[in-house]
Amino acid sequence: MSEYKEGSLEAPIRHPIEWENDNFSNPKELFDELKRVFDVCNGCRRCFNLCDSFPKLFDLIDDTPTGDIHDVEEEKFWDVIDNCYLCDICFKTKCPYVPPHEFNIDFPHLMLRAKALKFKEKGANTQEKILSNPEKLGAFLGIPIIAGTINAINNTKVGRIAAEKMIGIDRKAPRPKFYSQSARKKLSTYKKQNKVIQSESNKPGVVLFATCYGNKNNPEIIEDTIACYEKNNIPIVFADTEKCCGMPKLELGDIESVAKAKDINIPQLYPWAVAGWKIISPIPSCVLMFKQELPLLFPDNEEVSLVSEAFTDPFDYLFQMEKAGKLNKEFNTSLGSIFYQVPCHLRVQSIGLKTRDILQLIPETRVTPLEKCSGHDGTYGVKKQYRQSSVKIAKPIIRKIEQGDYDVFTSDCPMAGAQIDSIKDKELNYLHPMSLLRKAYGI
Repeated sequence: MSEYKEGSLEAPIRHPIEWENDNFSNPKELFDELKRVFDVCNGCRRCFNLCDSFPKLFDLIDDTPTGDIHDVEEEKFWDVIDNCYLCDICFKTKCPYVPPHEFNIDFPHLMLRAKALKFKEKGANTQEKILSNPEKLGAFLGIPIIAGTINAINNTKVGRIAAEKMIGIDRKAPRPKFYSQSARKKLSTYKKQNKVIQSESNKPGVVLFATCYGNKNNPEIIEDTIACYEKNNIPIVFADTEKCCGMPKLELGDIESVAKAKDINIPQLYPWAVAGWKIISPIPSCVLMFKQELPLLFPDNEEVSLVSEAFTDPFDYLFQMEKAGKLNKEFNTSLGSIFYQVPCHLRVQSIGLKTRDILQLIPETRVTPLEKCSGHDGTYGVKKQYRQSSVKIAKPIIRKIEQGDYDVFTSDCPMAGAQIDSIKDKELNYLHPMSLLRKAYGI
């Protein structure tokens, strides 16, 4: 058993997720641990203004005659668990009891443990099966005749109502657009590589992990990323094959599917990492999956560890270039006043606001960041049963936008951007930060 230091001033650490241990899915041990952690959370309550898990937990306890977690029916715990979307903000920014503290609290990974038990015992319903497989969904809905039809239906009131009734996607929730020609397919003739190559400059470049969303729903983000990196003379390629990073399955508790995706992605990316290439992705959740979650799920896998070390945020990469005096700052267009929502899965990478720092290098450009959750959170914000909570979570962002005078708003997460766009009343366009940077370069 690990030793924890009471009153330690050491930096927070995270322990490996022992998902292959028999005790991980032992119901009694799980619920004993849930009660222990919930009791600590109840006495602290610092996380009351984060996701809906904490208000629901505190309400459950406050509604008992004794105010004791042990008087709450265990079945009601699932309302707390199901409202956690594994953003990690409570662990990273709020909780004073994370390891090495003796209380050893890791709320998100405890919720993952509970979700894994639920998935093991009940599997996934139709809604979860569809929404947790963006790769398969994108492949099917990306068929030319189907893509056009679905995009048209998603823009109608009748179509939205039908989707709500059939699979529980809230009629007011944002819908992604589906493209028949994916980014990887469109750019494969000169970008995809089935083996490690030597760049023309004899220096390693970057491998671009396009992601399900960037590949099928927002291919312009992939094109903009490539254009900005080429503007900086950075060799950039795709790996030969790419699978969903596994984050949607992780949020469902389907860790076996995460392992299967890992078994495809890691062998593809590992040779590039060995050769000194960096790996980037325009979606923070995918970067986080490779940098944090996979190493914690597979702590003894050296290939996973090396790929994790190679993975980096695309704007952090550009920031390091700026520090070395190598960033191209020949900007042609100012961007004015930008409202910048900082996604949760970027905040918890603990790299600072590198997107803001790069965009503010553009002349006559001012960036106003807000580190608040958009409420989209993977599939959470589009589900009818959570839509109201999702919108409530996003309210601080909406107030900030409505009260400010901005020319454009941005977020590294296009799903967060779509969520904000679906709630705000103000006429203000969303552009991904890489699209803004390309606009500033005038390319």
